[in-house]
Amino acid sequence: MISLRLRLNRGLAAILCVIFALHWLAADWVIRSVAEKQMLTRLTHDSDSILDTLDFDADGQPSFDTSHAGSVYGQAYSGHYFVLHIDGKPIYSRSLAGTALPFEAMAVDTTRQFHFKSGPHDQLLLVLSRGFAKAGHTISISTAEDLTDIGRDITAIRIGYLALSLTVLVAAIALQTADVKRSLRPLRAVTGELAAIAHGQQRQIEAEVPFEIRPLVKEVNRLLMLVELRLHQSRTAIGNLAHALKTPLAMLFRLAENPALRDLPELKRQLEQQNQTILKRIDRELKRARISGNAQPGATFNPHVELSALCELMQVIYAEKALSFEIRAPDQLLHLDREDMLEMIGNLLDNACKWAKSRIVIDVAEREGLTLRIGDDGPGCDKQQLRQMVQRGLRLDEATPGHGLGLAIVHDIAGYYGGSLALSRSAELGGLAATVRLPPT
Repeated sequence: MISLRLRLNRGLAAILCVIFALHWLAADWVIRSVAEKQMLTRLTHDSDSILDTLDFDADGQPSFDTSHAGSVYGQAYSGHYFVLHIDGKPIYSRSLAGTALPFEAMAVDTTRQFHFKSGPHDQLLLVLSRGFAKAGHTISISTAEDLTDIGRDITAIRIGYLALSLTVLVAAIALQTADVKRSLRPLRAVTGELAAIAHGQQRQIEAEVPFEIRPLVKEVNRLLMLVELRLHQSRTAIGNLAHALKTPLAMLFRLAENPALRDLPELKRQLEQQNQTILKRIDRELKRARISGNAQPGATFNPHVELSALCELMQVIYAEKALSFEIRAPDQLLHLDREDMLEMIGNLLDNACKWAKSRIVIDVAEREGLTLRIGDDGPGCDKQQLRQMVQRGLRLDEATPGHGLGLAIVHDIAGYYGGSLALSRSAELGGLAATVRLPPT
């Protein structure tokens, strides 16, 4: 879908082009009409002059003087012609030089104006024919003028006006493009604030927006508040439930130590095993609730900065091992939730520190998504152990010693982002390599 600005510019430009085209056609018609009207006025005056000088002798022979109409009617092919019909008999102007024009005689008190394309030397003529009655005779006077010169003048005016119209059209399109850009400035401000929300720098859209999109911004703000509220409610509900279960769970632990169960070792073992499972599940959900509660919609994650801080923390926790960390991560903000990433990487890094001898390599790459790989130089796992861990679906990770600790949480977080967790032997260090792949956000 094209941008709103491009759509508005395209629509307004099309409207302006249509309006200017119609305006140019109308102006061209007006110019030609005015020019022909002036010519018709002149032709009317010429025919009136010829009629005024027309007279008849005692034998009924006509005589007239065309000098009042202008000397152009006496010059051959001057572009000014007349045809005089007296009782149906035609008399041609000298300017026709013997050329006959097939103009019909007009009835008395009738008028006709038309274009004649077959004038002398193929001239295009504007013709005015009028019918009169004088001294008992029926008289028709057709005066004509060549349109060639006026046509050239009109063409020059048309081209000049077209150039002016195109200049005004381009200026109008440029001005309306600038006005559309200025009008959409609040939307760019909203886009900037959405980017700030995505980077976790603010929680709501605060820009002043036009009335038309104010309901949309209001609804987006409401949804942002709702997401934050739901996260808080989820964290509170899960935390309250887990804390509420700890008291009865403590009672179950004490019941498992009851001397009455000494004679039922199998029942005691099953009870202790289930109690441990419930305790681990409660601890896990409390940790997940803590993640959800601290997360803000759109928070970002800088892998290089955060990994450096995590590695410093692990060096303090596992000071007796004198571990060295090699971090290969981009120093840039990624659109991933910081708390989720810290929880996921923290669990994988903690496992690596427990089993590493001296070296851990952390590799983060952003290629068609995010790829995170943490490898250590510990004993690792053989293929059968890796298959067992994968077959278990990482649901009983706490029951598996060593590398299984926290993998369920890592698996859950990766699954939330539509990613995956894979375990293999590190080709570089020889220990375990945990690889998390997340799709593009």
